[in-house]
Amino acid sequence: MDQRTGALGRSHMRDVAIVGAGKIGSMMADWLGHTGDYRVTVIDKSAGQLGRLTVDGAAERIALDVEEPAALAGVHYLDLTEDVAVTRQVKTLAEGARTAFIPQCGLAPGFIAFVAHDLAQRFEQLYDVRLRVGALPQFPSNALNYNLTWSTDGVINEYCEPCEVIADGVLRTVAALEGREELSLDGVTYEAFNTSGGIGTLCETFRGRVKNLNYRTIRYPGHAAIMKVLLHDLRLRDRRQVLKDILEHALPTTLQDVVIIFVTVTGTQDGRFVQETYATKIYGQTLYGAARSAIQITTAAGICGVLELLSRGKLRDHGLVRQEDVPLADFLHTRFGQVYAVKRTSTGEMTPS
Repeated sequence: MDQRTGALGRSHMRDVAIVGAGKIGSMMADWLGHTGDYRVTVIDKSAGQLGRLTVDGAAERIALDVEEPAALAGVHYLDLTEDVAVTRQVKTLAEGARTAFIPQCGLAPGFIAFVAHDLAQRFEQLYDVRLRVGALPQFPSNALNYNLTWSTDGVINEYCEPCEVIADGVLRTVAALEGREELSLDGVTYEAFNTSGGIGTLCETFRGRVKNLNYRTIRYPGHAAIMKVLLHDLRLRDRRQVLKDILEHALPTTLQDVVIIFVTVTGTQDGRFVQETYATKIYGQTLYGAARSAIQITTAAGICGVLELLSRGKLRDHGLVRQEDVPLADFLHTRFGQVYAVKRTSTGEMTPS
C-alpha cells in the first residue's frame, strides 16, 4: 500500500500494488477493487500472466520485475510467505522502518495466529497450544487423497523444511511429516503431521509462557505415508523440480475444496485446568460471478483484512507487525474477515456470527 495515499484513517481511495497475477493476486484485485476504496495495480514480470488475469473490475496492469531495487519504494509491505528464511529477512528490513512490514498474512501463517493468540489471552497459565489447518479436496479420488489447491512449491517446501515447536518448554526443531496424529471433525477422520512455516512467529511470542506449542497440517489418512515414500525412499526431496513436475502432471486442481481450522488451547482459568477449541470449515464459493476455492478465499481474506485494519489505523504503521498483533475481533469485523466469522452450533452446522 502506497504510504502517500494510504494515510491511516482518511476517507479517500488508497493505492494498492499487488505483486503477482496468480490465483491469490487475481482474487485480491477483484475483492479490493469491488469495495470502491482501493485503486488496484497488479504487477507481474510476465506480460502473459497479466494477460490471463481474471478481474471483474478496474485494475491497472504493469509488467515489472520487482527484484529491481528501485521498483517499489515508500510503501507498506504485506506478504503471504510461509518461508522462515524470507520472514527473517523481512524482520531485518523492518528494523527502524518508517513503513509497516507485515509478513505471513495468509491462513497459516496468518489467521491461525489471530485465533491462537486470542484464545491464549483467556488463560492465566498456558499448557498446550495446538494449531491444525488443512486445505483439502471435498471429493478425493486418488491414493494421495489430495488435489492441488495451493502452490505446488509451497506444499513441497512445507513437507521438506524443518519445523519449529515448543516441547516441554524448550524451543526445538523437528522433522516435517513426523508427529502423525488422528483427529475427527463432523464425523470425518483426518490425520495431521508436522509441516514447516505455518506457525509463523508464535514460538518466539510464546516462548517461556507455554509448555507445548506445535503446528500440523491436516490431510486425509494415508497421505503422509505416501509422501514419505516419495520424499525419502525415492529421495525426491533432493530433486524438488522432478517432484513438482510429477505432482502437477498427476494431481488435478480443483475449486471444490474445504479449509479446516482446528485450534486447541489448554491451561488454567480461575485455578481450573480447562480447554478451549476453535474449529471451523470453510468451503469454496462464488464471489462476484467467479468460482473461488476455499484456499483462495481464506488466504486473500487474511491479507486483505490485515490491509484494511492497517488503513483504518488499527495496526501500527511502522516497523514489524506480527500476525499475533492483529486482534481477532477487529479482523472478523472487516469486510474480508467476515468469511471466517462463523460459529459452530451444537449440531455442527455453520452459521454467520
